Amino acid sequence: MQMKTIAVMATLDTKGVEAQYVAEQIRRLGHDPLLIDTGVVGIPAARAAITREEVAQAGGMPLAQLLENPTREKSAPIMAAGATALVKRLVAEGKIHGLISLGGTQGTTLSTKVMRALPYGLPKVMVSTIASGNVAPWVDIKDITMMFSVADILGLNPLTKKILANAAGAVCGMASVDEELRPGSKPLVAVTTVGITTQGAMRAVRVLEDAGYETIVFHAIGPGGRAMEQLMKEKIIGAVLDYSTIEVSNEMYHALLAGGPERLTTAGKLGLPRVICPGAIEVLVFNEPETVPLAYRDRTLIRHSPQITDVRLDQAEMAAVGREVARRLQNTTDPAIFLVPAAGYDSYSVEGQGFHNPQADEAFLAELKAGVPGNIQVIERNTHIEDPDFATEAAQMLISLIESKEETRAHA
Repeated sequence: MQMKTIAVMATLDTKGVEAQYVAEQIRRLGHDPLLIDTGVVGIPAARAAITREEVAQAGGMPLAQLLENPTREKSAPIMAAGATALVKRLVAEGKIHGLISLGGTQGTTLSTKVMRALPYGLPKVMVSTIASGNVAPWVDIKDITMMFSVADILGLNPLTKKILANAAGAVCGMASVDEELRPGSKPLVAVTTVGITTQGAMRAVRVLEDAGYETIVFHAIGPGGRAMEQLMKEKIIGAVLDYSTIEVSNEMYHALLAGGPERLTTAGKLGLPRVICPGAIEVLVFNEPETVPLAYRDRTLIRHSPQITDVRLDQAEMAAVGREVARRLQNTTDPAIFLVPAAGYDSYSVEGQGFHNPQADEAFLAELKAGVPGNIQVIERNTHIEDPDFATEAAQMLISLIESKEETRAHA
């Protein structure tokens, strides 16, 4: 087994003994630890390979200046920026192959900020006192492994030693894996879906895979769409079948599945082949019925699950969504297709179901057509989004766009 270098990051004034123990465990497993000190005030209890002075300097302020009036509000951004810059450089140079950190609230906030800036696939393990709660603010859309420390990370005892040893084993095991995150000869195709568009998306995936394309499917619940677009930026994803664009409307109306202000913009900026569909775009998602805003309480509510309640946007709201989608598509640099299933954007909106409202869907479509740039072709089909023929056509259209782009490159 080839030796790997694992960065161990902690505030060595308060977590030095524990970080040193993790480093020893990494050595026992045949790998090389590299200690990074993100502390500021106290005396380090372990010797760092990358000192706090180096971290502060990389963050834009000498440590001596930070110590003139040390506060967490002042020092935390500096140390996080410095650690991020140094670790990103070491990763880019192939000098570290994994990162493990340990900390409480402050340490977790700093360390996971660094981790979120690192590429997908690089092992990232965060041992934290806060890992038993909602870790979304710290993990966000990156592949960070959170391990609950159970006890405070303050001294070594039989339980803490076992948990830290397990964490060291986890990051070493990840770093030892041979599998690489590397796209194949054909573009990796992203597909978005939610539960009420799944049958169509699954059909599209089969068509794409039968044509020799690998697919990666994202659950369009907010983090899913944002992760997809980050993977586009990291050049992992090369084409997109954006089958379910519900995250745009949920962002607009402050519902649960908000995909952020960049949603629908990244693929266009990067010039990726793309077919877009309005999957579930008329649906707002909330938790139990009592969490639905009063403005929507008199509408038809559909209980998607015991914890999820869906609301249908009306005609005026759908027109606003059409304008917003068109606005987000303005930066599209290459040809793209917006394929519209006029008979229903999901299984809840087909004729006979609770969200059937053709007039609202027509208002969306009219505004979309009026606002999209000329290089986006809007095509309507008189069917619903889970129709196998519609899904097949969407996939085939994307394949045609991919092949056309590759042919253009070949002749360039």
